[in-house]
Amino acid sequence: MEELFERAPIPKAYFKLALPVVLGMVASMVYNLADTYFVAQTQNTDLVAGVALCTPLFSLLLALGDIFGLGGSSLISRLLGEKDYATGRRVSSFCLYGALVAGVVVTIFLLLFTKPILGLFGATTATAPYARQFYRIMVFGAVPIMVSLVPGNLIRTEGFATQSMVGTMIGTGVTIILDPILIFPMGMGAAGAALATVIGYSVSAIVLVWQTKRYCRVISIDIRQSRVNWQLVRQILFIGIPGALTNIMQAFGTTVLNRYLANYGPTRVAAMGIVLKVYLIVMLVMIGFAFGAQPLVGYTYGAQAMERFRRVLRFDLLIEVGYALVVAVIMMVLAPQIIGLFLKDSAVITAGTLMLRAFLSTTPFVGAILVYTTVFQSTGKAGGAFIMSIARQGIVFYFMIVVAARLFGYNGIIWAQPAADVVTCLLGLGLARTIFKRPA
Repeated sequence: MEELFERAPIPKAYFKLALPVVLGMVASMVYNLADTYFVAQTQNTDLVAGVALCTPLFSLLLALGDIFGLGGSSLISRLLGEKDYATGRRVSSFCLYGALVAGVVVTIFLLLFTKPILGLFGATTATAPYARQFYRIMVFGAVPIMVSLVPGNLIRTEGFATQSMVGTMIGTGVTIILDPILIFPMGMGAAGAALATVIGYSVSAIVLVWQTKRYCRVISIDIRQSRVNWQLVRQILFIGIPGALTNIMQAFGTTVLNRYLANYGPTRVAAMGIVLKVYLIVMLVMIGFAFGAQPLVGYTYGAQAMERFRRVLRFDLLIEVGYALVVAVIMMVLAPQIIGLFLKDSAVITAGTLMLRAFLSTTPFVGAILVYTTVFQSTGKAGGAFIMSIARQGIVFYFMIVVAARLFGYNGIIWAQPAADVVTCLLGLGLARTIFKRPA
C-alpha cells in the first residue's frame, strides 16, 4: 500500500487507482444506455416519461448511500496516511452497518409518502401509473442500493480498485441481462426495469462485502468493530453529507428541469430523459477519474506530502478537462444520430439534439468542478465540499433556470444547466485558491 500511495510515479498511481473505477463507470454507462434503449423500445412516450420522472429517486438513494461510502472513504484515506489502522477498521464497520439501518428507515419513509413524492417529481395522469410501478420496486431496493456503495468505496482506500470494479461490473452485467427479459417477455414494463436494477445492486452488494472480507487488512465487516465515538461520526457526516448533497442536488435539479419541461409536453420530458442518460457517457467516465483519484488525494494529504499532493491535483485536472473536451466535441457532432437510436419520433430527435449539444458544451467546466469537489471531500474540507455540493445542480442551477425561463422561455430552460456549470467552476477555482493558498 505504501509503495503505491507514497513512492509510485503520480501517473502510474493515478491510473492504477482510477482506471478500474472508470471501467466500473463505463459498465454503469452501458447499463444506463441499455436500460434507456429497452424502455424506449416500448415506443410508449408516457412510459418513457414516467421512468424518466423517477430518475431523482435513484439519485436520492445513491446520495444517502454516499453519506457512508464517501464520508467513510475520505476519513479512512487520511487515517491510512497517518498510519492509524485501528481507527480505520472501526470507521469502516460503522459505515457498512450505518448504511444498512439507514436503508431500512428510508424504505419505510418513501412507502408512506408515495403519492406526494410522485407529485413532487411531476407525475401527471398519463405518466403516474408507469412512474408508480417503477417507484415502488426501487423503494424496496433501497437497502441493497445504499449498502453496495459502502464497500465499493471503502476497499479502494486500500488500493483494491480492481476488486471494487469487479463487484460493480458483476451486478451491472446481471442488470443488463435481466432488463429486456423482465420488460418484454415477462411483460413488466417500467416495473421490470426497476426490478432488474434492484437485483443487480443486490448482487453487487453481496460480492463487494465478500471481497472486503477476503482482501482487506484494514476495512472490516465485523459488527463488533462498529462502535465509534461522536467525533469520528461527525467527520464522516461532515464530508459524507456534502457528498450526498451532490446527488440530492442532482435529483433536485432533474426534478426542477422536468417540471419546467412538463409545460411543453411529454415529448420534451421524454427527450430530456434520453439526453440525461446519454450525457452519462461523458459524466460517468469523468466521475470515475475523480473518484478513482480520491484515495491518492486523501492519503497524500493525510501524510502531509504537500508537494506530491499538488502534483496529483494538477494531473487530475489535466485528465478531466482534456477528456471532457475531446469526447464532448465528438458527441455534439453525432447528437442527432445518438438520440435517434432510442426513439424514432422526429420531434424527440429534434428536441433531444438541442438539449444534448447544450449540455455537452460545458463539460470541460464540469471536469474541473468534479476535481474541486472530490478534493475538498478527500481532504476533509467540509466547507468547500458543502458549497460545491449545493451549487451546480442546486442553488446556482435553480437561480439560472428561474431567470432564464422567464427571459428566454424554452431555450432558457435548456441552457440553464450549462450556465450553472460555468459559474460553479469559477466558484470552485476561487475556493481552491483560498483553501489551499495557491492554485490547485
